[in-house]
Amino acid sequence: MFETVLVANRGEIAVRVIRTLRALGIRSVAVYSDADADARHVREADEAVRIGPPQATESYLVKERLLEAAAATGAQAVHPGYGFLAENAAFARACEEAGLVFIGPPAEAIALMGDKIRAKETVSAAGVPVVPGGRDPELAEAARSLGAPVLLKPSAGGGGKGMRLVRDLTTLEEEIAAARREARASFGDDTLLVERWIDRPRHIEIQVLADGHGNVVHLGERECSLQRRHQKIVEEAPSVLLDEATRAAMGAAAVEAARSCGYRGAGTVEFIVPGDDPAAYCFMEMNTRLQVEHPVTELVTGVDLVEWQVRVAAGEQLGFAQEDIELTGHAVEARLCAEDPSRGFLPSGGTVLALREPEGEGVRVDSGLTEGTVVSSLYDPMLAKIIAYGPDRDTALRRLRAALARTVTLGVPTNAGYLRRLLAHPDVVAGELDTGLVERATDELVDAEVPAGVYAAAGVLRQERLTPTATEGWTDPFDRPTGWRLGGEPAWTVHPLKVAGHDPVEVRVRGAEVLVDGAPATPARLTATAGDWLARDGDAWHVRDHDPVAANLTGAGGGGAGSLTAPMPGTVTVVKVAVGDQVAAGQSLLVVEAMKMEHVITSPHAGTVAELDVSPGTTVAMDQVLAVVAPEETGDGGEAAR
Repeated sequence: MFETVLVANRGEIAVRVIRTLRALGIRSVAVYSDADADARHVREADEAVRIGPPQATESYLVKERLLEAAAATGAQAVHPGYGFLAENAAFARACEEAGLVFIGPPAEAIALMGDKIRAKETVSAAGVPVVPGGRDPELAEAARSLGAPVLLKPSAGGGGKGMRLVRDLTTLEEEIAAARREARASFGDDTLLVERWIDRPRHIEIQVLADGHGNVVHLGERECSLQRRHQKIVEEAPSVLLDEATRAAMGAAAVEAARSCGYRGAGTVEFIVPGDDPAAYCFMEMNTRLQVEHPVTELVTGVDLVEWQVRVAAGEQLGFAQEDIELTGHAVEARLCAEDPSRGFLPSGGTVLALREPEGEGVRVDSGLTEGTVVSSLYDPMLAKIIAYGPDRDTALRRLRAALARTVTLGVPTNAGYLRRLLAHPDVVAGELDTGLVERATDELVDAEVPAGVYAAAGVLRQERLTPTATEGWTDPFDRPTGWRLGGEPAWTVHPLKVAGHDPVEVRVRGAEVLVDGAPATPARLTATAGDWLARDGDAWHVRDHDPVAANLTGAGGGGAGSLTAPMPGTVTVVKVAVGDQVAAGQSLLVVEAMKMEHVITSPHAGTVAELDVSPGTTVAMDQVLAVVAPEETGDGGEAAR
């Protein structure tokens, strides 16, 4: 067994791996960029090594620096987690050449299964059913022979990037060209394949484990059909769709797929499954690493997958056979991400001002967060995973909804409340899932309204702030915001408030009463100081003071109609205008990038660029003013029609 293992990752997966290494008595080495110097995974490791500046391309993705850190700390093995270099065959080979054990499959298996075209050909030869399709150079011909709808996919990548669903073949050439551009930008390889699209499919994957002694087993399936933009957001084990016979058949196919590429370690074989005919499952791809959703398998099997990754890499045989694997109970996982559902799921960020992670029977949290963590636009938006286990599916879902309601990350908007509502959706509760369900239901799941109670709490908090601190045991009564008036009822103290993306609200406070936007007054009292962030049932709001005069001004910081603000924290990558330029309504002016997502900032009306406060490379905060466009005026001095 190893004495020291370097964890070549960050965030929640690094913390997760370190936890198992500690349980095995193995010394852990963390690596960190300058942005992560005080991160949780750095604190929890036995030793930590700086590997470069914040950008991943200059730190976590530089294999030479990782190998140097391993050599300097005496590590015998490297655990890559997932993401970054976990499925990089060149990194696996570099570890081997440096005398290090790569805790993962052989480089040859990574390369083979990383090429979706070769992967399909290999497993098909082993008798595993595959989705009908075709590949370059006869891509267009294959698509037309399949008939619409078809799915274009990059051969070299995953995670939903570059995938395009084509329902009208008259647009095929245009869609192929766009898919090639996206694939080239994301993976440096524009090779595509095309597959027949299955309407309302289910995404079901099989977890496999293989050692270096010829033993391969599967640990049942995970249902991953709840996806948004081809990204999984909720996973569960087992699937309500499969009966024992189908589960055994899919498991056997996954084992054969692993054998076909000489696999070793933990891996996942993904299948597309027609909801009305589960027996017609087809191989999609194999992920040659630990999956984000591995905890649900661990909870229903009792097998620590990270432990067996380490043991297999150290040369041990699997300690169990296929007949020893039993699925008990049910587990569901939700991915907590730094994104704002009310703003179209744009990436969010900020400093975690207050953190409350749920506890309780059957609840597990895999997290990389601590209070004070700075969530930037530099890395993946996933912050943590909230997982619940129960003796049955209903119990697991109920526990997970309750856990999400208790999850608080003040200072960083997340999708916790959205996930809680998704898990209460009638189709989810009934197990009637497919990969398009989330997109169809999203509008009803995004809570667009800010509860009046949030404004009430913010108003009472601001009222408390107006109360002066007693000096030498005495406070001037005329300094207290009581609203007292001679010969009349006390006056209301008015607090204009605003949550980004919503209209301003007027909150009035008088004594123990609070009135929100003219609604009937209700009793209220302050029991704890919560700052400008308020949370309830997984949702959180940043309530700010609102200055109606400044809001009507057109100028930097005024927030007026001509002020263009950053929709998310990120980096300005493109500036297309200069001060004094005439612009048209809807014209593209700037591009802000965060977490590999680009957002184009357009002019709200025709006019002149009056102010420009950023340049390419500028790091910006959410709602920061980027530019001001003075509206075009009509000949009579009025504002032009829009």
